[in-house]
Amino acid sequence: MHVHRFEKLWFGASLVLIVAFIGTIIYGAVGPGVAMVDDSGGTVEPSVIADGNYEQVENFREPGVYDTDDGVNVYVVARQYLFQPGSSEPIEVPAGEPVTFHVTTPDVTHGFNLAGTNVNSMVIPGQIAEFTVTFDETGEYGIVCHEYCGSGHHTMEGQVVVVEQSEFDGGDS
Repeated sequence: MHVHRFEKLWFGASLVLIVAFIGTIIYGAVGPGVAMVDDSGGTVEPSVIADGNYEQVENFREPGVYDTDDGVNVYVVARQYLFQPGSSEPIEVPAGEPVTFHVTTPDVTHGFNLAGTNVNSMVIPGQIAEFTVTFDETGEYGIVCHEYCGSGHHTMEGQVVVVEQSEFDGGDS
């Protein structure tokens, strides 16, 4: 059986494309440090968060910025249709220092996306999304909810302000 040279060429090109596609998937899985949402942040009873009884929760504090011996920790509650803190008052964090975000929600699934960065997480009721990021440059970053959460979803936004280490007031302790 004779195979035409153009068929050989297309067969070879398709094999190269398949190998290239598999290579991009492998690179995307291990290269840039992308991680899946998991339960490493722990769990929390959504009704306790909804009531604001943070003292009853072991692994989540009252929303705010805390400068501790372990580094800067930011506790955020996503609610329909705001981030607390973030929406009414911006979240202020220092540049050049690791910042760990702890984000949860008492109502529905939300998203936590810092525009212009690789910070992007789902916020699921009953779970605490925990992720650490170091901001190299000062500036303002918008927080956007990227999971449809109801009729006011389009208004759900907030802000993170990255300041110089010397200008950082340390937040609550």
